[in-house]
This record gives sequence, C-alpha cells and structure tokens, in this order.
Amino acid sequence: MDTIFYTLQDFMLHTKSITYLLMGLSLFAILAYAGFLMERDDD
Repeated sequence: MDTIFYTLQDFMLHTKSITYLLMGLSLFAILAYAGFLMERDDD
C-alpha cells in the first residue's frame, strides 16, 4: 500500500477519517458489550 500525502490537507483528511472509523467501531463494541452484560443479568 503506497499512500503518499502531497499536502498537509491530504494527511489531515486521511487521519481524521481513520479516527472517525475507530470511534464508530469503539462505540459499536461498547454498545455490544453493554448489551451482552445486560442480557446475562436476567436472573
């Protein structure tokens, strides 16, 4: 994978998009884990 950033704007856009993807994945993981814990608490 040969990613070349020609400008600072290209680099910032790339890092910002990766940050948003990681935030979305972590939100999904936290919600899935909370749902898993709530499901086990039905005694």
